[in-house]
Amino acid sequence: QLFQLFTFSQLLQKDSSKIPSLCNPSNETKTRFSFSKINALMESWVPVLASALKTSLGDVNVIVTDWLLQANMNSPNAAQNTRAVGKDVAFLLQWLQEFYQFPAEKVHLIGYSLGAHVSGFAGSYLGGSCVFLSTCLDPAGPMFEGMAASDRLSPVDALFVDAIHTYTQERMGLSVGIKQPVAHVDFNPNDGDFQPGCHPFQSFEQTVKCAHERSVYLFIDSLLNKDKQILKGTCLDCRKNKCNTLGYNVRRLRSVAGKKLYHKTRSHMPTLVYHYQFRIQFVNQIEKTEPTLTISLTGTKEDSTEMPITFIEEISGNKTYTFLITLDSDVGDLMMLKFRWEGSVVNNMWSKMQTFNPWSSGGMRTKLTVGKICVKAGETQNRTTFCAQTSDGIYIRPSQENVFVRCEENAQKQRRRKTHLS
Repeated sequence: QLFQLFTFSQLLQKDSSKIPSLCNPSNETKTRFSFSKINALMESWVPVLASALKTSLGDVNVIVTDWLLQANMNSPNAAQNTRAVGKDVAFLLQWLQEFYQFPAEKVHLIGYSLGAHVSGFAGSYLGGSCVFLSTCLDPAGPMFEGMAASDRLSPVDALFVDAIHTYTQERMGLSVGIKQPVAHVDFNPNDGDFQPGCHPFQSFEQTVKCAHERSVYLFIDSLLNKDKQILKGTCLDCRKNKCNTLGYNVRRLRSVAGKKLYHKTRSHMPTLVYHYQFRIQFVNQIEKTEPTLTISLTGTKEDSTEMPITFIEEISGNKTYTFLITLDSDVGDLMMLKFRWEGSVVNNMWSKMQTFNPWSSGGMRTKLTVGKICVKAGETQNRTTFCAQTSDGIYIRPSQENVFVRCEENAQKQRRRKTHLS
């Protein structure tokens, strides 16, 4: 294989025999494996990733494995070549460790697509314990999905393996990215399927390239914007190590079984979004309905724009419904929520929705009756409960805005009012 060494911002060597004279054994060594099936050129993000590693981590050795000739064959042959290329990489690492005292705990393998399986085979040939970290960016699916652990990337290939899945959408029974868990921690940004900014009306080649490579740019983003991340890549319940950080700063928590993690991103860097889980209770709901509701959030730092609420199921009965809202910026601690029911009272669908109000002379009226609203911020794990600002504010009606504030503030106002009246 041809191994290329990036030192600082320059590509200095394309000869593996000269790499040891340029490598610094005291630095971490990042070996990455690319795969380009879209064209026969090395991907444009290769120097971007190398530069990001050096910008974020300082003086590191970045070695790139150039195996384009083996990768740009038909899929079965390219997949078979991953084992041989992995063996060559293992030989290089073993050579560096034996003759130039590169410690195993400073080796971090980074593989994309087929290259992810190359990193797996490299670690496997070294016995797993000889590779400290292995990061796998949307590991390839065809020829690997459902195979035995010894025939693909798996958690035993390094002391800690993490994977980022960004294109697991099936076409004719096959997925470009592998769907099954293959690591100690498997991240699935945006459900590991549709990625923001990758438009379905693009050509198939463009869609694949966009969504498949998103894994690379998420990892680059984790390097360049790590100071802006809090718990990026986490679920919203972080008890018992259920959460982790996507990218370079992943917490190395090993588990016997693979763990899938999900989160949302936006289409450009920094890809970080802020996650909020809403639990809202509708009471006395008689008929099922699917209202079009929007919400805006007011925080201690700024206000959000109006955003649509997506309910997974129809609203009915005395039930609590949960939905997710994501924001591109940090609004601070939430202080106020504003709900709006879009549309007109005369709309046929909305006119079917009626809530019984025994205190109203109007009897059955078109409205939703809301109990308390509980909000959990994914990044801080803070929980806040909101109540209607006014006694009539619990009723959400079409074409009307309702304000909800922190329940403790509402209680304080009521106490002050009672004190004033007495």
